[in-house]
Amino acid sequence: MILPQTSSLVLAVTVLSLLLLGSWASLLKAAGKWRYELFYFDFAFGVLLAMLICSFTFGDLGFDGFNFIDDIQKAGKRQWMYALLAGGILNLGNMLLLAAVSLAGMSVAFPIAFGLAILLGAGLGTLVKAGDNPTLVMLGSVLIFAAVVVSALAYRIMAVLRHEVQARAGRTKSTRRPSAVKGIVLAASGGLLIGVTAGLVNLARAGDLGMGPYATAGLVAIGLFFSTFVYNVFLMNLPVDGEPIDFGAYFAGKRLQHALGLIAGAMWFCGVLAAMVADAVPGPLQPSPHIGILLAQGAPVLAALIGLVFLGEAKEGDMRVKVLSGLMIVLFACGLVMLGLSAMPARG
Repeated sequence: MILPQTSSLVLAVTVLSLLLLGSWASLLKAAGKWRYELFYFDFAFGVLLAMLICSFTFGDLGFDGFNFIDDIQKAGKRQWMYALLAGGILNLGNMLLLAAVSLAGMSVAFPIAFGLAILLGAGLGTLVKAGDNPTLVMLGSVLIFAAVVVSALAYRIMAVLRHEVQARAGRTKSTRRPSAVKGIVLAASGGLLIGVTAGLVNLARAGDLGMGPYATAGLVAIGLFFSTFVYNVFLMNLPVDGEPIDFGAYFAGKRLQHALGLIAGAMWFCGVLAAMVADAVPGPLQPSPHIGILLAQGAPVLAALIGLVFLGEAKEGDMRVKVLSGLMIVLFACGLVMLGLSAMPARG
């Protein structure tokens, strides 16, 4: 299998992971009036296709003579189970995240979801280590939690402003202010599920029978693919927004909409695989902790910037929304830096 052999390559792979994981959801917006449930079928096919291509190319190349199938076969059955279970749980979290994106936008859904996922990872010890500086860990966690709260507050103000615009234009008859709870709850629920999977992935890769990055990512992708058809039955019949839809609506989609879903799935898988590959290299090749964690966990910051700058998700907002959105990004980034600095050895 191919692993980066220099610190520069590790940094490049980590940056690639950041770019892919922070941008894939923007393709749902590019698909126009296309329900996220239908988009997700193509997403799952894109994940599976990218997994097969990457596993039997990059996973089989290299000079170590150890390929993707060897990695699968030498792993324990328990490690298989951990990876498949991680894929199933991660998939439900991803679907709830995408549902939140369809309601609230990337600039709200990603910071809330991944902010809580990072906090859960810090609490469970999957993100921070026992020797890390507890003061900096606490400070970083507080900053990220503050970013989550600020993001939810900005979304609540934005929802009220949009309702007022619609009421003045006569597009809604209700004078009741809308609730922003649904989008926030979906993002939070998705984030907590995503956060749980980090521990399962670590278990799949731990010990003598643990798997390498290609095998782990491959089984996670398989768990995600097959669980999609179970979860989507419920989400299509009990939608978070709009009317129930049947599977026949999938075939009414345009070629471009299907293509965007496939590309999004491929981007997501390649981003996850790149993150696992970068994490698998020896410590001396890894970026310094404060840079490494900002790149490895910075996808929500990038997603928020894409939502705000390129998708114009706050263009209808007033100065309060713009200030709160900017503050959220600063708080989140500073929180990640604090968590990274907590892992740096103290100077003697």
